[in-house]
Amino acid sequence: MAKKVNFVPQGDRVLVEAAEAESKTSGGIIIPDTAKEKPQKGVVVAVGPGKKKDEPVTLKVGDKVLYGKYSGTEIGIDGKEYLIMRQDDVLGYFE
Repeated sequence: MAKKVNFVPQGDRVLVEAAEAESKTSGGIIIPDTAKEKPQKGVVVAVGPGKKKDEPVTLKVGDKVLYGKYSGTEIGIDGKEYLIMRQDDVLGYFE
């Protein structure tokens, strides 16, 4: 589980900690850093209040989400890399 971050996104934005990129294939071949694919799943670590009072953010801290390959903006907070994106950029979450 991701640790608590002292950051509050604005509006309908969420802060996501991306999952680690795969370092081995299912057949056991090691993938070099230059060939690793950008992960498309992660864990929500902070959520904004929503656009309006009647449109709250439905995601919550700790949700495991799936997002588009080029979604979000990479930011660094306290020496750790995160993605900040709109809730609409999240394709779905795992239960």
